[in-house]
Amino acid sequence: MNLEQLKYFKEKNGYTFAQLAELSGVPQGTIQKIFNGETRTPRNKTVRALEFVMKSEQQNPTPDVGTDFEDEPLGYTYGREFGSSDLVCEPSTVYKAKPGGYTLDDYYAIPDNRRVELIDGVIYDMAAPSTIHQYIIAKLLAAFDGWISSKNGSCIVLPSPLDVQIDCDDRSMVEPDLVVICDPAKRITRCIMGAPDLVIEVLSPSSTRMDTKIKLAKYASAGVREYWVIDPKRERVCVYWAPEEDIAAVYGPEDDVPVGIFGGEFHVPMSRIFEQIRLMEV
Repeated sequence: MNLEQLKYFKEKNGYTFAQLAELSGVPQGTIQKIFNGETRTPRNKTVRALEFVMKSEQQNPTPDVGTDFEDEPLGYTYGREFGSSDLVCEPSTVYKAKPGGYTLDDYYAIPDNRRVELIDGVIYDMAAPSTIHQYIIAKLLAAFDGWISSKNGSCIVLPSPLDVQIDCDDRSMVEPDLVVICDPAKRITRCIMGAPDLVIEVLSPSSTRMDTKIKLAKYASAGVREYWVIDPKRERVCVYWAPEEDIAAVYGPEDDVPVGIFGGEFHVPMSRIFEQIRLMEV
């Protein structure tokens, strides 16, 4: 079934994008990109899933898509075969499971122009960052670097793209948006080896579940001392584990955020950063 046929059945049956997503298991954003022509070569299983929904009155057999869609984290797109030639580049895609899981050998075999992360043997694609995302990272990098330099500190701050072999094994390689590392032994030429002292992630629509669930658990288990999740849309910052608290500290648009690993001596001017990004939104 081609795009025009998909559009015909969509109109004929009166489906909304949200309904198609719920019935087919294909994420709504993926469906919208197919129908507006942004995704020109969707995977066969994606098309078959949509065909099944739209032509269900003809009692087509159920397509074999369960293993690609079930148990996908919220905010993720459908699973893909690693190395497949008909991939559709969608944000935060999780690759189809490999027996025993993927390793660093698989990670390094992926082309350099595709940004991915390896977490506990699973490979995830990463979406291209937005202008607002990059602006926040640039401001944070300048703020942290300026303060550390003013104190003649030994810590360094580094932005993505940067490999962090967080568990020092061959099953995980993450790429946080920003890290602060105070142990020189962890800074090797190839990557950061071990858990950074501070990790910052800036949320995007496709990364919310990844940053607030999967990475939160990974960073906690790996021994990251402090973790920030910055939500530009809601203008808030959630800070985990600094000081040692069981719940996250939440800062709003008028707050400057204290850095726990520095004993609260340094406050990041998030209020000014949020003020500036309001002017960037359209």
